Amino acid sequence: MSDTYLKFANSFLGKQVAPKLGLPQPPVLKRYVPGQKAVDGAVLVGQAAGGRLAGAIAATLKSADAQVWTAEGPLRDAAGEADLAPKIYAADTAGDQRFQALVFDATGIAHPDELQALHAFFKPVARKLRPSGRLIVLGTPPESLTAGARVSQRALEGFTRSAGKELGKGATSNLVYVAEGAEDQIESTLRFFLSPKSAFVSGQVVRIGVGSSKASAAKVDWEKPLAGKVALVTGASRGIGEAIAETLARDGAHVVGLDIEPLADDLKTVTDRIGGSAITLDVTAEDAPKQLAEQLKKEHGGVDIVVHNAGITRDKRLANMKPEVWDQVIAVNLIAPDRITYALLQGKVLNTGGRVIGVASIAGIAGNNGQTNYATSKAGVIGLVDAFADDIAKAGGTINAVAPGFIETQMTAAIPLGIREAGRRLSSLGQGGLPVDVAETIAWYASAGSGAVQGNVVRVCGQSLIGA
Repeated sequence: MSDTYLKFANSFLGKQVAPKLGLPQPPVLKRYVPGQKAVDGAVLVGQAAGGRLAGAIAATLKSADAQVWTAEGPLRDAAGEADLAPKIYAADTAGDQRFQALVFDATGIAHPDELQALHAFFKPVARKLRPSGRLIVLGTPPESLTAGARVSQRALEGFTRSAGKELGKGATSNLVYVAEGAEDQIESTLRFFLSPKSAFVSGQVVRIGVGSSKASAAKVDWEKPLAGKVALVTGASRGIGEAIAETLARDGAHVVGLDIEPLADDLKTVTDRIGGSAITLDVTAEDAPKQLAEQLKKEHGGVDIVVHNAGITRDKRLANMKPEVWDQVIAVNLIAPDRITYALLQGKVLNTGGRVIGVASIAGIAGNNGQTNYATSKAGVIGLVDAFADDIAKAGGTINAVAPGFIETQMTAAIPLGIREAGRRLSSLGQGGLPVDVAETIAWYASAGSGAVQGNVVRVCGQSLIGA
């Protein structure tokens, strides 16, 4: 469903009227178009004293063919740490230059006094960020540190989340914690957060660990990072599932779409369009995990990517909710992904280096009126990430989840107008997301370059202003 107010606010008349009446002015977000560069515009890079990511940042930006700036001006060749590191320091001015991204390596901050480096770097250039720009801070996981360093690195979360609420004009702010020893694992994540693919992801914290998938740092074809992979997407016939299937196929995967028999025609339309395969199956059936595992093994030799997207809502306030309504939601949204993941692992159907991705919800984090069953199931999906992390890591794979907020789908189109408008506007980006926003985040998790991105839950919610 289209956002009529967003269109009005960005029309000639709307741009005149909305400010005078004090109405919201949600921006038009720039989203990825196949073939475009990861980052189109200048990137200003800075580093606190003692930082350790200059070389990795430089290598990523060079690979992405980005225009790199430091406080001294543009770099002709950001080939490596030797070229970039000596010039990375707090920026006093950048003249009239405007930036598509501001990237700061804060890994060297080891005492609260040193947090001043954030202010010194970002304050002079905060207003120089272009519409739909990116602010990215890189730090060290606080739990791996002690004393002042632990305190200081945890403080980065408050900075990036607050910055995301100040930037405006569709710009986003995110924090990436990089474990020591994982410096060569940042490219996939840095590319994602720099690019238009992360248009509706803001105020998030991502952890990159050393993990068991070190080989993922090998050279990746960034146009087709999933080439040769088989991806299972449940609930693929429409909405978010359809967008996930299309996006993974765009990135080179053979997509096996799964849905229930009544949606078989819609499913076949999607899988035929993207050159994939279709399976009609009720994921709650007793024999569904075994049947699915056997079919994937027989027809595809296993599976590389599993996206647990199938889900339902049956909204009622707790006092009015019948047991069968509770049971239906828990069965589809939580028990089925749990059983299927277990079956794929036990049967060794998930290939080495596999990716398992759950679709949770912001309701599972913040709760939602009339959705105790749904919120319980989606919080449980986050629990699956914790529960399976060790076993999947032993198999050389990863498990992560996305937690969508207000996404423009058939489901949200049925929400009463007043509640729907509130859901759209109550985020830092002032609008609902699109199914492709969820799909792009899942494609980043699935990428061959994301083998050290493990155990994360990223909200795709435009930095919702309500809830955690």
